[in-house]
This record gives sequence, structure tokens and C-alpha cells, in this order.
Amino acid sequence: DVTATKGNEFEDYFLKRELLMGIYEKGFERPSPIQEESIPIALTGSDILARAKNGTGKTAAFCIPALEKIDQDNNIIQGGLPSLCLHDALKSSRDDYALFCLSGSAQQFVILVPTRELALQTSQVCKELGKHLQIQVMVTTGGTSLKDDIMRLYQPVHLLVGTPGRILDLAKKGVCVLKDCSMLVMDEADKLLSQEFQPSIEQLIQFLPSNRQILMFSATFPVTVKDFNDRYLRKPYIINLMDELTLKGITQFYAFVEERQKVHCLNTLFSKLQINQSIIFCNSVNRVELLAKKITELGYSCFYIHAKMLQDHRNRVFHDFRNGACRNLVCTGMLIAVQLPAIDDMSVLYFL
Repeated sequence: DVTATKGNEFEDYFLKRELLMGIYEKGFERPSPIQEESIPIALTGSDILARAKNGTGKTAAFCIPALEKIDQDNNIIQGGLPSLCLHDALKSSRDDYALFCLSGSAQQFVILVPTRELALQTSQVCKELGKHLQIQVMVTTGGTSLKDDIMRLYQPVHLLVGTPGRILDLAKKGVCVLKDCSMLVMDEADKLLSQEFQPSIEQLIQFLPSNRQILMFSATFPVTVKDFNDRYLRKPYIINLMDELTLKGITQFYAFVEERQKVHCLNTLFSKLQINQSIIFCNSVNRVELLAKKITELGYSCFYIHAKMLQDHRNRVFHDFRNGACRNLVCTGMLIAVQLPAIDDMSVLYFL
């Protein structure tokens, strides 16, 4: 929930009745500011470049218009592979298969995110909002079985959520057909346009039609975002709510602490405050592991998670923390955009 809304209602956007049912059943009462700004513009087909904080309803701001515009009678992301070609796709990395795809004028969508955790969260939001729509949402990320993804794409898929490298791999194989995909959403765009992902994204865009719609959401607008905007977006509608939004129910403090005093300061916070659970962000993998070790030595239960860990290990740590097996989690920025709805009285610390 955020302040400074315009007082609009979801009914004002003339959404499908089934979608409205999902919106209200998820607990949304009125659009948040980012939703008020984004939904009507996205429904017109315009490109969007939006800047807003995490936790302001940003995910629903692009999921709702995507779900509204989906034609559930078409599944044009699906490759429709003949059995022989499917067998080849499972065995080979080549992309020269004989393919056919279901034709149709429906607008189907791809949502790109930088991490598996955010992909799972985003797909869950789509499924919950679209629970009364006859649509199929699929998640695909690196670190999971490519064979399973190929098999799932042999079935109808209307909305694809995933990380850039995996979706590009599927597109190159001809399994993921994007020639009629008309909307590309980039959440956490500043991270997606880092050196790690940008080459994959620029290759992926070549598989999309020239008249595609691009929605970019980010908490920051670095030079890479501006350059991408200039090259690929067409007269985008600019939304900047970073200065206006204040999250309700969140109290923020900051302290200037010398580097050598940071662990001592953290220990003081743990001992003086009643912290149910905490997430502590660091700016490097080495620092994450070192800080987690020091917190454990201080006598506090602590897990850590970062992108260099095996996917199964990350999943297990994330699951255990969400279920309360540990009170403190040290991590890199990969979890910044991930919501933890099951955790009350959460404290977020930036150790850096």
C-alpha cells in the first residue's frame, strides 16, 4: 500500500470480469500509484519506461494489462513441434528444426526478470490474478531442466516468465516461437541491462516482431537503460514515482558507521532490538559469506545466499528461511525485488 493515489478503481479500466475477480480475491482494493499510471497506458499498446520502488504493486502494474490482453484461445508462444523435431530439439543444440506454430492475431507475452526467485514470484502473481482466466503461465530459468522446459512448451503457453539466457536458448532452438509475441516486459530493467544479461536481451529482441510493445520497470535509470530506451522503445510513456511514493507501515533509519565498526553496530542492533527476522544485503559474494560467518560466531542463526551457489542449494536456503528455520539471511542484491509475504515484522539491513 502506498500514499498519493488518484482514487481510481480497477473497474475504471474496463477489465475482464474474470480478471477483476482474481484482482479482488488477491486482496487488491484499489490501484496503487504505479498501477494507476501504468495499466491504462499499457492497455493502449504504448511502450512504458517506469521507475518505482519495490513493494509498491509494480508486478501487478504489468501483469494486469498483460492478462487483460491475452487471447486465451491462442497460444502463439508454443512451438507446436512435430514428434521427430521434438526429439531432435531434446538432443541437439541446433536451431534449424522444421517447425509450425499456431496462427492467430492474439497478443501473447514474455516477462523477463534477472533471477529465478523473482521469476517464480512473478509467475505466481500472474497465476493468482488470472486464476479465473483459461490461460497457461510458464516459468523457465537457468539452472533447471532444459528438457522439461521443451516438453512443457509443446503444450499451450500464453505467458512466459523467465530469465533472458534460458528464453533465448529456447528461442534459438525454435521451441519458443516469439514471432507473434507482441509484449515484452522487463522487470528490474537496470539489472537486466547489466553486462551479464544485455547481450542475451538484444539477441532475444530480434526474435520479436517489429511492432512489439516493451514495458520497462526499474528502481534506477542508469546509462544502459537510457541507451536501450533510445534504441528499442518507441516514444515511451515515462513514469517516475521514486520521489512521490512513501511505503506505508515501513520505518526507515540510517547510520554513518566506519567499516571496522559495522559488525559491532550490527551486533548492537540484534541485542537491543526485537528483530523477528532480518535480511542483510551486501555488495559482493565474498562479503556475504564472511558476514554470515561472523554473525554465526556472534551466536545468531544465519543463512546466506548468492548467485554463485548451486540452484538447488539456493532453493533450499530460501525455502527454509521463508519457513522460519533461521532468523537472519545475508545475501547479495539478487533478493532485493523478491517479496516475502509469509514473514511479519521483517527488518531489512544494508551492510554493503
